[in-house]
Amino acid sequence: MKSSNKILFFVAAFLFLSSGYFFSQNNGLQIVTQHMMAQERAWNEGNIDGFMKHYWKSDSLKFIGKSGITYGWQKTLDNYKKNYPNKAKMGKLVFQILSLEQLSDNSVYIIGSWNLEREEPAGGHFTLLWKKIQGEWVIVCDHTS
Repeated sequence: MKSSNKILFFVAAFLFLSSGYFFSQNNGLQIVTQHMMAQERAWNEGNIDGFMKHYWKSDSLKFIGKSGITYGWQKTLDNYKKNYPNKAKMGKLVFQILSLEQLSDNSVYIIGSWNLEREEPAGGHFTLLWKKIQGEWVIVCDHTS
């Protein structure tokens, strides 16, 4: 094989392999964004269980809020249900993603804002760490203020 053909072969191989990497990167970002839109819909339907579907169902889940760190999926669900007992308290949730970054093939980092449109509006910011665990993208750490 001529030297120029070898170079073309290696360039083509690099581009082919790189395109798979970039596809997997974009795929993670797309899936996580879709999950967040599903969370927003579930919340706005008054469905906290549906909202929690995309959190890691593990005692190792971390939720950091104004009261400190909550560990575990069940405790996080219980807190949501206690603090938002009905649709009026839940209001209409609107997420805005301010920064979205795929750190690896199995982790995504998001910074955003949230607003609840209701009689007494509320809002703040969040950082989320999503991980791909057993083939599913889930939130493993949520810091919401």
